[in-house]
Amino acid sequence: MIVYGVNEKEQTHFLGEFIMKRNLIFSIVFALVFFFTSSGTFGASDANWPTWRGPGMMGISPDGNPPLTWSETENIKWKVELTGDGSDGSPIVWGDRIIFQTAVKTDKEETPAPAAEPEEDDSGRGRRGRGGEAPTHVYKFNLVCLDRNTGKLLWEKTVCEAKPHQGHHEDHGYASFSPVTDGTYIWAYYGSRGIYCYDMNGKQIWKKEIMNMKTRFGEGNSPALAGDAVIITADHEEDSHIYTFNKKTGDIIWEKERDEPTSYASPFVVEGYGPLQVVASATNKVRGYDVKTGDVIWECGGQTRNVVPTPVMGFDMIYCTSGFRGSLLQAIKLGQTGDLTGTDAVVWEVKEATPYVPSPLLYSEQIYVMDGNKEIVSCYDAKTGKPNFTKQKLKEMKGIYASPVGAAERVYIVGRNGVVYVLKNSKTFEVLAINKLDDGTHCSPAIVGNEMYLKGKKHLYCIAASKSTTD
Repeated sequence: MIVYGVNEKEQTHFLGEFIMKRNLIFSIVFALVFFFTSSGTFGASDANWPTWRGPGMMGISPDGNPPLTWSETENIKWKVELTGDGSDGSPIVWGDRIIFQTAVKTDKEETPAPAAEPEEDDSGRGRRGRGGEAPTHVYKFNLVCLDRNTGKLLWEKTVCEAKPHQGHHEDHGYASFSPVTDGTYIWAYYGSRGIYCYDMNGKQIWKKEIMNMKTRFGEGNSPALAGDAVIITADHEEDSHIYTFNKKTGDIIWEKERDEPTSYASPFVVEGYGPLQVVASATNKVRGYDVKTGDVIWECGGQTRNVVPTPVMGFDMIYCTSGFRGSLLQAIKLGQTGDLTGTDAVVWEVKEATPYVPSPLLYSEQIYVMDGNKEIVSCYDAKTGKPNFTKQKLKEMKGIYASPVGAAERVYIVGRNGVVYVLKNSKTFEVLAINKLDDGTHCSPAIVGNEMYLKGKKHLYCIAASKSTTD
């Protein structure tokens, strides 16, 4: 920097003062950015739970520290009653808002569509309709936003009203989806009802219809956000597709047909291994798509039918699981191209006691998986596949649909009967606590800071340590 009209000695003094002041300003700015980013004031994703399974869709709250114990009378900050079919989609959290989807039955009736052929389920308890019988009533498909601090309703928007063309599994409903947000917009996918974009104040920005799907047991997976794209999969018994929309305008960036039957896994975003990609797990193949072009970068076969669990990633691998009429956990090396089926890109596999509905949890060097939808957990070394412990029975629990989550070196496993086991994140099986609520749940928890949000069949709970507990 040169200052004209000043002698060399004064020039040197001025320059020194300028550099000191500049460095001080840079230090202050850096400190402020670090503070606000760490605290979540600017909406850092780690300080929120912005999508299905939280930051990076991994099911982990890096800085979370929810209570170890709770009950209906202990460590409940608030509890609100749910309206309609709001019990099946997990909530997301951003800042002071908690957001989820519901389907509310109305009094309007229409003639139902013909019943579909029956399909045998995996439980051995008989046959159910392929997705169940279509309803006769119109439903309101709603997006709901509550105040995170009090549980009070901030806004509720009906994105559409429609009579579903097909039914659903008896244990689920028409709102088995989780939205995704970047703190500015919210994207909510409703399967055959389409995808909708709203701002944080409940104003609709855009909407897009998709085809009516014909699924086995109803509909329900969640969108993924990758850069400027929001991505959904629509795998069913006819023409399956994957769609990528511009997140601001709703314009289709690309759309690809998929040779897949019904699958429920949510798309999973991977970066750092070549082009930004989205991984879609399904029955015939797990595929990694280039987010910009839709080209298939890699694919790998071997999963069982009717894939539900969403993948997780770590140690340069992506872990894909399924457990319907068979069992498989595959650790697939990232950074590969082409068909990886039967190659050494599949680093290790487990072929027993893998999950049907719950997604796996990769926490530190451990990967945890449930056995089908049963209250049985196994843990493997994520690098090698070596078992740490297997087939441990969670005796107080009665079945599981929710996916395990991790925080504060603890693993939270939520059962259908409202029982939550808390395990130590360890290579050995160690139960730290067993908690019970009156309400059963199928939803995966959301954890932000010292609070856990757990959506039951009838109520949404905010679980947080009481002041007396923390004193």
